[in-house]
Amino acid sequence: MPDSEKDQFLYPYRSFHGEETLPNLMFDANLQEFSQRVGMICALENGGKIAPQDAYREIKQLWHKLKASKESILGQGENS
Repeated sequence: MPDSEKDQFLYPYRSFHGEETLPNLMFDANLQEFSQRVGMICALENGGKIAPQDAYREIKQLWHKLKASKESILGQGENS
């Protein structure tokens, strides 16, 4: 499988549906990366490659990074 096909399989990107502003597009990209990384962490945990506690800790760190990016990109006034 060529690299571009492999990348598309491993890191699928869905088109954005909403108001196309720079902040919205930036946050959407961060949200999609979060989703992809959580999926990989879950697969590693389900496959016995990492412990459940480590998976939880990794996902919690990713969540905090996503939340911080939301607050810096979109502001704190929207649904927290």
